[in-house]
Amino acid sequence: MTAPDVPGRVATSAVDDPRTATALTTGDSRLRRAVFEVAQAGLVAADPGAATRRVVGYDPRDDVVTVEGRSYPLGGRGRVLVIGAGKATHPIAAALVEILGSRIGGGVVAARDPAARDLEPLRVLTSDHPLPTARSARAAEAILDCARSAGPDDLVLACFTGGSSALASLPPEGVPLADKRVLHELLLASGLAITDINAVRKQVSLLKGGRVALAALPARLVNLTVSDVAGSPLDAVTDPTVADRSSARQAREVLGAAGLWDAVPEAVRRHLLQDLPTPAIDTPHTVVLADGASTVRAMAAAVESAGYRPMVVAEEVEGDARSVAERLCGQALAAAAADPRPLMLVGCGGESVVSLGGAGGFGDGGPNQECALVAAAQLAGHRAAAIFLDTDGSDGGTVYAGAVADGTTAARASVLGIDLQTAVSHHRSTAACEKLGSAIWLGHTGTNVNDLFVIAVAKEDPR
Repeated sequence: MTAPDVPGRVATSAVDDPRTATALTTGDSRLRRAVFEVAQAGLVAADPGAATRRVVGYDPRDDVVTVEGRSYPLGGRGRVLVIGAGKATHPIAAALVEILGSRIGGGVVAARDPAARDLEPLRVLTSDHPLPTARSARAAEAILDCARSAGPDDLVLACFTGGSSALASLPPEGVPLADKRVLHELLLASGLAITDINAVRKQVSLLKGGRVALAALPARLVNLTVSDVAGSPLDAVTDPTVADRSSARQAREVLGAAGLWDAVPEAVRRHLLQDLPTPAIDTPHTVVLADGASTVRAMAAAVESAGYRPMVVAEEVEGDARSVAERLCGQALAAAAADPRPLMLVGCGGESVVSLGGAGGFGDGGPNQECALVAAAQLAGHRAAAIFLDTDGSDGGTVYAGAVADGTTAARASVLGIDLQTAVSHHRSTAACEKLGSAIWLGHTGTNVNDLFVIAVAKEDPR
């Protein structure tokens, strides 16, 4: 199936997939569908293409591009170049082509979805995620070449979003691509917070740390991005075009504290010991098109429309999957015990993680599926349901976005001979979720505001 550009359509089409249809009709189907529909509302709100159409405009009479009310005159001479990479980049680029049309003078974007349609006059390069490959290096080189071609009259619209670290990845001189891939794999399996992971990856890159913005000088540059990092620090959200606040010393400290310094390839260690300076550049005009906060607002409104009382987790949740799920389920159950009215706890942003440590591997499971299995045990016996989704549509490198569970799931697991504790501790959640009929498929959503969750507790159906 070809994934649409609009996340809301992806979420709607998901119910036509037999895997998701099973997940929504198994167990307490009424509550499962209720939490899924609230999650859908969050995905629609996170649509970066729709947001781009709201903030970018073009006046052909004066030859002026506007971004969030700020004018960028082209004077009949300047070109508009579009560059970027990431899970949410293609819908942004597609919207720019719709708005600016033939005024775009070229560009290149790297996408994960092989079905992403061509965007003339832009080049769309299919690349790889979550680990970089030779295609990732070719995409990075193409992006840098385009940036270097920009002149003083040109306007560069940069669309770097979550996932660009793998989709466009180019190691510095002296570090083979294979060694950079090993570094990424060690970091992703470590259980480190994404801010720590980025602090290392930015120091071993020819793209990150503002190096794309530096390549585009003296052209004007504007960032259009989607935040998938807690707090939305720009040097993490769109790090190829924003100056780096980390250092090689910090990268060494992160690797050392995680016990990874001796495990990373020698070429990486040698590079980090050089303490090379990072580019000093001004922060460009940046528009965050979607983030966890806007997604949560949409979900809370959907909760009220469905007749539940919303309980919003305002902070962006990070931590290991088990503790995240236990904490959130505990909050929902405690609130329901204090007030019997049907409620839904919602949140989005940050991400839960797992530390593989030799157990499981990429494609065996994901933190959101693991959260759902933990929730199954926490909610056992209650009239409750929980859904945990990675908004990009791929949880832990699997084909699933996440999973759903309810108060009957643990009992069904016992009947089916599924040991929930073992599945979680071994980080092999996908097989268990598939057997339970709990896995949620969304396909490539075209957005990425990290993880979202909805937990419903209702002794009686609302209304």
